[in-house]
Amino acid sequence: MAAFSWDKTTIKTDNGEEKEGIAPVIISASRSTDIPAFYAEWFINRLNKGYVKWINPFNRQPQYVSFEKTRAIVFWSKNPNPIIPYLGEVHNRGINYYFQFTVNDYESDGFELRVPSLEKRIATFKELSNKIGKEKVIWRFDPLILTDNIPVEKLLEKIYRVGSEIHNYTEKLVISFADIRTYAKVQRNLKKAGIRYREFDEGGMRKIAEGIQKINKEWGLEISTCAEKVNLREYNIKHNKCIDDELMIRLFNKDKKLMTFLLGEENDEGVQTTLSSHISNSKNKKTKKIDLKDKGQRLQCGCIVSKDIGQYNTCRHLCVYCYANYSKNTVETNMKKYDENYESILRD
Repeated sequence: MAAFSWDKTTIKTDNGEEKEGIAPVIISASRSTDIPAFYAEWFINRLNKGYVKWINPFNRQPQYVSFEKTRAIVFWSKNPNPIIPYLGEVHNRGINYYFQFTVNDYESDGFELRVPSLEKRIATFKELSNKIGKEKVIWRFDPLILTDNIPVEKLLEKIYRVGSEIHNYTEKLVISFADIRTYAKVQRNLKKAGIRYREFDEGGMRKIAEGIQKINKEWGLEISTCAEKVNLREYNIKHNKCIDDELMIRLFNKDKKLMTFLLGEENDEGVQTTLSSHISNSKNKKTKKIDLKDKGQRLQCGCIVSKDIGQYNTCRHLCVYCYANYSKNTVETNMKKYDENYESILRD
């Protein structure tokens, strides 16, 4: 099967130049930085302009990304409060969206240096859920980190403390286990912060899963793991798709253009027939669809294709475990440039 690619388009830039670009159907905003927390105004500005200029972090080459065919946006955030006032503009454009909202409880551990207080984040979670619907606000406790001071039992206490406040405001919890050995810069940053971490083994993962399964008898949430190889189905924990076609089909099935993309049909009658078949067969997975799996993600990632529009080294949360920031100094240097020129980092 040929590699997936987005439709090409011509973009007229703010200074009148014409640039070749892509027109993705699904936007990720963003795995690389917290756009809702720090760049909400920038995002709406670029949505109104109709495109964004994205810089490839590996070769530093620009790519122009048009919103002309965008039908869904997945927002990732630890503090989406700043973007809430702008969501009406997204809705008025007929663009569907949902949130991956990380609410961890590491306040006393020094892992997340600049996130709002847990109390404020919980309040924002409830506000967002009440505004857009709990099915569109997915709770992430991500990553789960073991240290000399945080054994499995304490992690479960942290999960319960947050979940006891917000489980009625979501339908799903996504967890991941910190894989620190994979990222040299994360190891370096944790060591610099004096955090004596421990890698998860399968036994630790299963203890977490068993504990969450017991807790979830009270909550009744769908539980999933993000990009994890370990199989935890015996604990009713599934492998997740954060960019999730199944969720989009359930929530946004009235959007014919989005359904055409997800289901691979070219006309209204075909879409409706395939959609009805897909919904009726969703439990036994008999419906065959086109392969939209994102081959650019980690092997165990279940996400379908999307175009991420964020940039590394621009997230001001400065979480010590973050793989998307090289170091605190790098981010602070970038932020000085950002303050001097509003769109110099997340390019226009």
